[in-house]
Formats: sequence, C-alpha cells, structure tokens
Amino acid sequence: MSTEPESASEDTAEAVDAGPGAQGATPGAEPDAAEGEAAADGRAGAAAGPSEGDGADGAGPAAAGDGGSDAPATGADASDEGVGEPARATEAGTTGPAADGPGGAGTGEPGGVDVGGAGGADRLSEAEAELAAQRLERERIERRKAERQGTIAAGGKLSGTAADLLAAVRAVESGEKPTATVFDDPAPAPRRTAQEPVRRPRPAAAEPAGPAGPVPEAVEAVRRVLAEGGAPEALAPQTAALLGEAAEEALRADPWQLLRVGGVRPEQADGFARALLGAECRPDDERRGRAVTVWLLEQAALAGHTALELPRLTATLAQRGVPDPDAAVQSTLAEGEALAFQDALEQTGTHPRPAPGGTEGTDEADGTDGADEGEGHPVRVLIGLERYALAEESLADGLARLVNSTPKQDGSAADWERAAAGAPGSAAELIRAVADHGLVLHTGGEASLAEPAALLHAAHALGLRAWAAAHGPLGRDRFAALAAHRAAGPHSQDPTAPASTAPDPAASDGSDGSVPAGPGAAERAVVTVSGLLTGAEGPGRDADGALDLDLLVVLDAPQLDVEAGALLAESLPDGARLVLSGDPGVLWSAGPGRVFADLLAAQICPRVASRRPDPGPLGELVSGIGIGELGQVESPGKEVVIVPVRDAGEAVHRTVQLVADSVPRALGVPAEETQVITPGHGGAAGTRALNAALKQRLNPGPGRFGGFDPGDRVAYSPAPGRVLPGRVVRADADGLHLTCADEAVVVPKERVEQSVRHGWALTAHQAVGGRWPAVVVVLPGDAAQALSRPWVYTAFGRAARHLSVVHGVEQALPRAVAEVPAKPRTTRLPVLLAPQVPVAD
Repeated sequence: MSTEPESASEDTAEAVDAGPGAQGATPGAEPDAAEGEAAADGRAGAAAGPSEGDGADGAGPAAAGDGGSDAPATGADASDEGVGEPARATEAGTTGPAADGPGGAGTGEPGGVDVGGAGGADRLSEAEAELAAQRLERERIERRKAERQGTIAAGGKLSGTAADLLAAVRAVESGEKPTATVFDDPAPAPRRTAQEPVRRPRPAAAEPAGPAGPVPEAVEAVRRVLAEGGAPEALAPQTAALLGEAAEEALRADPWQLLRVGGVRPEQADGFARALLGAECRPDDERRGRAVTVWLLEQAALAGHTALELPRLTATLAQRGVPDPDAAVQSTLAEGEALAFQDALEQTGTHPRPAPGGTEGTDEADGTDGADEGEGHPVRVLIGLERYALAEESLADGLARLVNSTPKQDGSAADWERAAAGAPGSAAELIRAVADHGLVLHTGGEASLAEPAALLHAAHALGLRAWAAAHGPLGRDRFAALAAHRAAGPHSQDPTAPASTAPDPAASDGSDGSVPAGPGAAERAVVTVSGLLTGAEGPGRDADGALDLDLLVVLDAPQLDVEAGALLAESLPDGARLVLSGDPGVLWSAGPGRVFADLLAAQICPRVASRRPDPGPLGELVSGIGIGELGQVESPGKEVVIVPVRDAGEAVHRTVQLVADSVPRALGVPAEETQVITPGHGGAAGTRALNAALKQRLNPGPGRFGGFDPGDRVAYSPAPGRVLPGRVVRADADGLHLTCADEAVVVPKERVEQSVRHGWALTAHQAVGGRWPAVVVVLPGDAAQALSRPWVYTAFGRAARHLSVVHGVEQALPRAVAEVPAKPRTTRLPVLLAPQVPVAD
C-alpha cells in the first residue's frame, strides 16, 4: 500500500500486460493471482498477469516459477511491492492448479498428516463471516435511510398500555367511545429497574451468508462443462459458488463468464470459449467485450482505483483484442455491470451526475466533454463497478454529515479547554479541534501516537464513550499499551521506548473515567477496525444500529479503503466525532481508494500535524526518506547497518545469518522479535525463498501440515488487506490451529493454501501497522523496479531499535527515495465531497 499496488504498465490501471488477449491458452487455475482475496470478497478475476504476485495481503498460495527476477507486481497481492512472480499461464493440457502451497508443500501431500477433515465445508470462514456482517450492515443502513425519508407515524413504535392509551385518545378525538379496559386495568406493580450489564467484547455471531457451498450436483455439472472446454476441473467448486446452481447453463450460454473466476485471464477464457462455441467464437462477440471490460475494472480496483477514465479503459480494451471498445463499454453499461459518471474538472459547485448511456459527446483524447449542459464546464467520464462507486458515494455522504453537523455537547467549553491545557504541544491542538468539529485529521509518525492517546484519555475524563481502532492487532496492542501508559501517569515507563511495550500494572482500571488500562483492560478501549465493524470487538451498537460511542479515533488511517471507510462513516451516530490519524508517507490501502490522502487534499476539516519527531538515528533516517532524502546517519548503537550483497543467493544467506546469529548476539534481540521485509513474494530473494531458508534454520521440519510444522511463524489473511502474524500450534480434522495476537484461530483445510503463509519474511504491505524491535529489509538486485519512496519509508519505519539493510540494488535505492513518489489512483471522493462541504479555513 510507490503507495499503491504497482502495475505492469504505467498506462494501465489494472494488472494486465499490453498484448491483445484474443489468442491464449486453456484457462488455468491461478491461485497466485490473489485467489484468497477473490474467494473472500467475491470479486471476479484477480490479477494473474505475466508480472504478478499473490495478493495485496500476501495470502495467496505459492506459485511455480519463482526462480528469476520479476517484473513489477500487478494485482491483488504483490502489487504493493512491485516484485512478484511470473504468472502461471496454464499450458494446453493442464488439468489442475499448481501444487505448491505456502511453504512449498501441497496440502495433504503423500505421507503427510491431513490438515482438514469432514465437516469443514459446513463451517463459515472468518472472511465469510466478516463479509456477511458487512452485507447485513449495508442492508441496515439502507433501511435506516429509507425510514428517515418516509413519513413517521406518531406512536408507531408504542406497544402495550401506551399504545392502548394513544388509541383511546384518538377515539375520543374522533367522537368514538374509548375502550373501557384501557382505563379500568389496574396499574402494574412497580418493577425494579435492572442495572444495564457491562458490555464486553465478544465474537460476532457468524450468521449464514447463504448456503455453505454449492450443491454437489451443480459442482459436478460445472466440472463436466469445464472438462468439455479444456479448463481445469479444479475450478468447478469456485465457479459453481460464483455463478450459482445454474452455473452450467450460464457457462454454455456465455463461456466468457469463466473470466469472473479468480485467476482466469482473458486469453484463457478465450480458449475455453473456442472449445465450447467452435466457429461461433469471434473476437467481436458482445459477450466477450462485456466480460473483458468488467475484468479490467476489477484489475483497476486491485491496483487501487475506484473507477477508470473512459479513454484509458477503451485503450486497454483495444490492447486486449476487443475490436470495438466503445461498443463494449456501452454494452457493459446497458447490462448494468458497470456505471458511468461525469465529474466536473474545473468547477466543483455542481454535484457529479451519472451519465446514462455513457459517453455521448466524449472527447476520446482527454476524456472530457466540451460542455456541461451548455455551460462550458469540462467534465471527465469515468467508468466504475457499482460496488466501489456506491461505497465511495456513501463515504462522501457520511463524511459530509459529520462535517456539517454539530458534535454532541459532552462537557462545557471550559472543560475541553482545561483538558487541552493539560496536554503538551500538538496534543492540545488535537483536543481543541475535536471539541468543536465532527471530523478531524491528524498526521504524524510513530511518536505522534502519543497525541491520540492523550485525546482518548481526555475524552474518557470528560465522560465520552471514546474508542480507538487500529488497522490490525499489532497496531491495536501497541496503542493499547501506549494508552495504558498515558492513563498511568507521566512517571510510568513509555511503552513506545524500544526496551519495553508492557503497560504499567498500576494503571487505571477505567472506573475513574480514564482510559481503561492494565492487564486485560486497555483493549476494551482499543480495537481493530474489522473487529469494530463486525461486532467482535468494541462497544457494540445502539438501538438504531449505530456504533454505541461518542468519539472514534481511527489509527493507521491511510489503510482505510472506500468500503471500510463507508461502513465506518455510516455506522457513526449523529453527533459523534471521528478522528482519522495516520502517517501520510506510508503505503496506501490494499483495497481501492485513497481515503486519507483525498481528505487531506480536500481541506474540508481541521488538520492537526504533529510536531513530535521520531527519536534517534532511525527516526532521523525515516524522516529524511519522507521528504525524499536518503542520507547517512550516525548510529553509535548499531541502530542502522548496511550489508552489501552481490546477488540474490548471497542476500538470502546474509539475511538468515543476521536473523539467527548477528542480531541476537550483538543486540540481544531474539530471532522471534526480528522481522524480515522484502519487496515481493517471488524471485530468488522473495518471501518464499527467504521463508524456506529461515524455516530450515529456525524451525526445521517436514512440513507435514500442508507445508507447516508446529512453531512455524505464519502470516494469516482472513480477508483482503488484513494480515495477522501468528504461529502454528497443531493440525487436526478441524484444520490448521494458529495463535494470532494471543487468540486461537482455526483455518479449515480448504482455506490453508489460500490464506496462510510462512511469516518470518513479509512484504511491506503485510507489515503495515506492525513494528518490531529489529527489522531486516532485503533489497535484491531484481527489486530495483519495485522500489518507491513510500515503500522504503514503510519498510524502514517498521524498526523500533535496529534496522539492517541487505543492499543489492546499488543506486536504485536513493533514486527511488528521491524520484519515485506514490503512483496516482483514480478516485471520485474529492469531487463528491466538494458540493456538500465547504473548504475549511
């Protein structure tokens, strides 16, 4: 999260190569193209191009062909790093997906212990449960909107005696005789008011999102049609689940529907269509044009775009062998598979409107209309998938509601001022801004986390129901320790100091209104964003379905994509305050959008920039990278060490030596607290090669459990963009048992290959939100094209005490820091906000 998934071409937003797709191989199962993400969120087609990796969260299975240098990654997985692995374009005759799973061993290999067992198909995965919760939340939001727009009948929610009394009054007013029993019934005996129980975090009930899986008959029918078309039969379960019980009929009627399955590329879908349709299969088939258009929009979303400009889309369609790109786009819009928008370019006083029918009057050269309803206002025409377009509009509406509303008056102005006066520096500015505004932005590095912690403490002291939400469990636990330290007082040990992250056991228990702290208490005020939205963590929801809180501080705000941002904004009650806090220099979200950056640019609310510099040589180094300078820093305590290498093989050898021997011996940091970060999953020094070497040295074993052994460090991805570091405990009939952030997790056998990797080495996207005592950043020679200022800033910034750089890219590193900024993403949020919210002073 350059700050977004890299793409193979500067001219294409999606993870696609430049060649036309009319000729291709038989469709192949390419789980490396972020199959884990596609399975989790239902999106069709992950990027599996010739230069791709595995998924922005790094959860996809391993791919064959890792042995060379890779082009910049493009797609759902190694898209952040730009160094992926060559895609596995399935050759003719291939009948199944590649067999290598995470760690290099397939699940259930001969002679191994079977990870899964009976009953796994009936259990919802964590990702499915989260998606179900998000779907229910969206439905609830729509019902709330509809209720607000409709006429509210007086007394409509009354029941019992109250309803009878209202009926009697209306009867008297109308001249009718009231019901006698209304007045004759004796008053019930007074009941003692029960004290409201303390709400505690608990796992959300996994409500079924539908059938647990496709029926066997449907899967078998799809298997037959796939075999007839020369496609791998292993795709049958996924295809049947995606297309429904009528999947066989759908594929025969439109073979290019196979392109909706994760990992299938246009040239592979073309081969499948030729086998089924014969002479009727033509490049100008309308069905093919629609399928390729939707696929390209999906690839654009994987690269971070919420929509594509029309000229860019049509140009890429032409590269993909679509003879009439304009007709393909029009057909896609007519079928409702995508939406068109016209956004004003120069003036922002007019709300962007949908463009029915799409593209009349569009200048193909620049994507602008010559006039906007005769007023001469240029517009750009954008095409986007409904899912992300509606999420971005919902996000804009929710943020506008916060900005334009008056925050709930919790405490007097004097109380807020006293709280601000007791906070140092820019923390006081943050408290004052939150006192008067519903939306506030806060920027800064690692040291600036002390300011949201001070805000949380002040809010609790004022009686607000205040919560903080981090991107992942590592960030949650780190901030919880900091909040506990703040509540304990200025004389307790600073948990951000390298030596310790433990909260003071004498910290407040929250009974005095301060931030809950101490063992088992701080986390009640600090949660993860996903846990908050699903109800697994946090305060729960009130009677209207809104989050039961007054103030929400979102940490790691650059990691918010438009869908998570929309759910958060819509879930906040009226009068609540929202603070988005984060470091603008880190990689952007794995999902589409650039919410934090767009809000900073829109200038619609107060922004408080922290003046707390990150301390020490590491802080000096990372701060310089943030402004484009890679300078030398004095490191008397070996805080920064450069290890030059000649090739990838030497890079792997020196990395293992650093983790297992040099860092523990010289600095006292054990291997368990040292994290390796590298640009991609593939290649001779990618995460696969490094994890294999580190496992052999630190936890050797046969990989009996689908490539894993007890004690292995792993990275578990329950949903796109979410990575939970953990360890393998055991495996049995239920699946692979992990411990992640001190919580037990069971991954069903069928999801192990898609969602679990070894975790000694991570990509920068996977490491976002985490921080370790020691970090080893590996930069092999084939990583040069993947480097950018945000990538280097993110990777180097994960180190708290020590940073080793295994350096094999020579001048590419300083050049990337100085000259390669974040790649732009096409989004609509600033334009959507402009007519609703005035620019802040």
